[in-house]
Amino acid sequence: MDQLLLKMKGKDYFVITTNVDHQFQKAGFDKKRLFYAQGDYGLWQCSLPCHQKTYDNEKAVGEMLNQQKNLRIPSELIPHCPECGKPMSMNLRSDHTFVQDDGWYQAAERYEDFIHKHKKSKTLYFELGVGGNTPVIIKYPFWQMTARNRNATYACINFGEAVCPKTKPFALTLILGKYLIP
Repeated sequence: MDQLLLKMKGKDYFVITTNVDHQFQKAGFDKKRLFYAQGDYGLWQCSLPCHQKTYDNEKAVGEMLNQQKNLRIPSELIPHCPECGKPMSMNLRSDHTFVQDDGWYQAAERYEDFIHKHKKSKTLYFELGVGGNTPVIIKYPFWQMTARNRNATYACINFGEAVCPKTKPFALTLILGKYLIP
């Protein structure tokens, strides 16, 4: 991740990810250039949800780790919604209860603005490790944007699910693992 960040230095970039684990932020990528489309382990939301707001959980999770005994936390540390009192859950897109709060919409708008700004520019759509669970978020849009922009290139690096349509002669697919195609 550090090497990828070094390659981005001084370049206009944006990261859309379906990972929810903050690896891009931990590596030093600018938070304003990130869109966590599937949620964020660092946020809680009402499990109902009774409202469209998320809550930072770093301090509370740290306290849970400090006070756990035999892999259990004290009952009083179980988080509850400040609005309705229901248990809190992680902010993860897993069903109809996923909360898209103001921060989610702002990141989505920054991503859309970036895509619109570069729709005819020389652009590399670099897909890193996207699997078959949610191809409509990254994979298929990258293919479509590459096909519409003659100045764009699509590149995919994946351990086993590296594919691309034959829409452009310079689309690039790399497969890592047993066979490496340079």
